[in-house]
Amino acid sequence: MDRLSTDLKSRFPGATGYSPRNLKYMRAFAAAWPREAIVQAPLAQLPWYHHLALLKVDGARLRSWYAAAAVERGWSRDVLALHIDGRFHERAGKAVTNFASAMPPEESDLAQQATRDPYLFDFLGTTDGWHERELEQKLVEHVGKFLLELGQGFAFIGQQVRLELDGEEFFCDLLFYHLELRCYVVVELKAVKFNAAYLGQLGLYMAVVDDVLAKDGDKPTIGLLLCRNKNQVVAEYALKGFKAPIGVAEWTNAINTSLPAEFRSALPSVEELEAELTTED
Repeated sequence: MDRLSTDLKSRFPGATGYSPRNLKYMRAFAAAWPREAIVQAPLAQLPWYHHLALLKVDGARLRSWYAAAAVERGWSRDVLALHIDGRFHERAGKAVTNFASAMPPEESDLAQQATRDPYLFDFLGTTDGWHERELEQKLVEHVGKFLLELGQGFAFIGQQVRLELDGEEFFCDLLFYHLELRCYVVVELKAVKFNAAYLGQLGLYMAVVDDVLAKDGDKPTIGLLLCRNKNQVVAEYALKGFKAPIGVAEWTNAINTSLPAEFRSALPSVEELEAELTTED
């Protein structure tokens, strides 16, 4: 590789990208994909550094899934790498919801795909024992990363949004508006295990938002309850009693991304990828 790098630089003195490291990436790229796949969309639509990030994904089918998602969602290389590290494919669209029965089919599919389970809040660090208000404040402090995890289409409206009903005040934890679904999204945060009683509180907030904040043309408000953990079956049964669209998911501050040693050793490290991004040869 060193000799080939020297020969290529000599043969094409005005060109860049022929460092020994980059040539190894080219070899890994060629080995990772069937010949026919390389020239087909969406692979042909992605820049080179997106392909370097895709080399971290095990298996051509899963790499193709991430490539298609990057093109469809307009992910930058950094966002693509973050979603690969966060095992986005295992979490996308996995929240427990009643969307299929509470929303029209075309809207329920989009809303379901906009969910995650679990939601990854790795910017919280490894501290345990969060209280709801502390968790909420951290998410607001890192609202850019929070929005990235929520996905495309979410616009942040506010924290502890005041809602008034017949002289009584209520405050929802976080309020968003989804630009594609054209509706408000009320997010309630819990630092403990899911309890069916939480759904009643969330449903109240959603009803008030519909009556007080929603304008003509807005679709019914969606609720999203994020808990530290949940019993899947209990959550599914609890949602059967609600006609308003609600999703229940867990949140975590870490995803297990361990890989087999033989595969991990064949991949470029994060440091190598970053060095390649900043070095011209």
